Amino acid sequence: MTTEQTNKKVGFDPRKRSAARLAAVQALYEIEISGAEVDPVVQDFLAKRWAQPAINEDGNEVELTEFDSAFFSEIVKGVRTNYSSLDEMIEGTLQNEWTLARIETLLKCMLRAGIYELAHHADTPKGVIINEYMDVANAFFTEGEPKMLNGILDKLGKVLREPD
Repeated sequence: MTTEQTNKKVGFDPRKRSAARLAAVQALYEIEISGAEVDPVVQDFLAKRWAQPAINEDGNEVELTEFDSAFFSEIVKGVRTNYSSLDEMIEGTLQNEWTLARIETLLKCMLRAGIYELAHHADTPKGVIINEYMDVANAFFTEGEPKMLNGILDKLGKVLREPD
């Protein structure tokens, strides 16, 4: 399926997909940090968390972009179902003294989500997936983490996908 065909899917909105990716990373982080079960966290995001306005740096309320709830749920549940294999893929790309345990938790959540999507969403171009998770990484990190994410997703994208 071409990008144009993907964009013409009924109800497809790339902004909703971007918001779903951000929400999925946040949900995965919550699950990782708290040890919570997947379904209650997903339900909380769907029912309350994303429906409430956010507060910007000026203290003003801003409406969050509506997200693709089915896509969000699928990423969160898919990452948790494939947790071990995703971590093995990450570990397989690490060099020198790097181990999975050394990678910051939020970055691991981004990597897992990006790798899951590369492996399970052939309808979305590899470059789009990598760019979307780079945007998420750049929203949270200012040091080398986005570069690391880009390198790992690019390396695994070449393994998991045919060239775009």
